[in-house]
Amino acid sequence: MKKWLLIPVLAFSSLTACAGGGGYYVRTAPPPPLVERYGPAPGYGFVWVQGYYAYNGGRYGWVQGRWVRPPRPGRRWEGGRWESYRNGYRWHDGRWR
Repeated sequence: MKKWLLIPVLAFSSLTACAGGGGYYVRTAPPPPLVERYGPAPGYGFVWVQGYYAYNGGRYGWVQGRWVRPPRPGRRWEGGRWESYRNGYRWHDGRWR
């Protein structure tokens, strides 16, 4: 097997895509979320989207939170979350409601 193919195959072996939830299933628990400090919104209508731990390449990495504008007025952000699932953890993507 070529070396450049080996890394994605190994990473995929520890990460299984879930059917239908737009998320991932992993066997190791995510670390506790970091507490982020953020200043005032950069402008009217911005919403703070909390950071989260993403799983990639066999380990977790923190994705910084950020200020964003909702796609339409009145929408609110429902953050992504890890939930206990079978013998591991499943990620559910965040979304606008």
